[in-house]
Amino acid sequence: MQTGCYTQEVTMDEKAGSIYEFDYTMICEYFASLERQGPGSPEATLRALEFIEGPAGRPLTESDVPVQAADIGCGTGGQTMILASHTAARITGVDLSPQFISLYNKNAAVHNVQDRVHGITGSMEKLAFGKESLDLIWAEGSIAHIGFERGITEWRPLLKTGGYIAVTDATWFTDGRPQEIEVFWNDAYPEIGTTAVKIAQMQKAGYMPVAAFALPEVCWTDNYFVPAVEARRLFLKKHAGDKAAAELMRFQEHEAELYGKYKQYYGYVFYIGRKL
Repeated sequence: MQTGCYTQEVTMDEKAGSIYEFDYTMICEYFASLERQGPGSPEATLRALEFIEGPAGRPLTESDVPVQAADIGCGTGGQTMILASHTAARITGVDLSPQFISLYNKNAAVHNVQDRVHGITGSMEKLAFGKESLDLIWAEGSIAHIGFERGITEWRPLLKTGGYIAVTDATWFTDGRPQEIEVFWNDAYPEIGTTAVKIAQMQKAGYMPVAAFALPEVCWTDNYFVPAVEARRLFLKKHAGDKAAAELMRFQEHEAELYGKYKQYYGYVFYIGRKL
């Protein structure tokens, strides 16, 4: 299940058999307790950042020009703080959850980047940025909530010509896979697709594909599933006797079990493209 940093209100009928069946407030409460709301790592964020050019063709990490960036589905901002620590970018984080945004802005203050990093509550379907106002759009583990093809297409007008988009999305590593994991992902995210399919979608949407790489296994295990064990224990303790909370935690545990069993067939891939 693509949990990611972003939360979006959808009905059970729209996403049957997925995390979206659970209470929205409860989902937010649980994921707010995690340092990361989805698979990833500082190393993966920085690797993707290496492909982003700043003004005058210089690497963005070596430029002191404060380019305009948006982190869509930012969650509590773990990846944003990495971006802010290695660039001079002015970053606006957007997430539907006020709880996430509150933690996001607190994290910006902790990292002493609050002068150029700020989170706002909003939907990725109705972003408040002006046309061609952004140099960079970032979205780790969140674009699934709108869909990969729709997201990169609808967000493109917000980018300046030559601007970059960098997203992670669930991706099949093979053309075939066992039925159990196929059914799980088709219920959770029918757009999962292969890398070739997503690169073709990026080209069709008007981007030059710059890079695509799979996130290492540690992004799922050590950085996401392992910390979640203690988070689940504390959540169940807090909500003792609550059947909905217990079911949500069982779903999260099942997700981790499936990854351990079928990780050779799928994972997150970082896709970086440049607007033509």
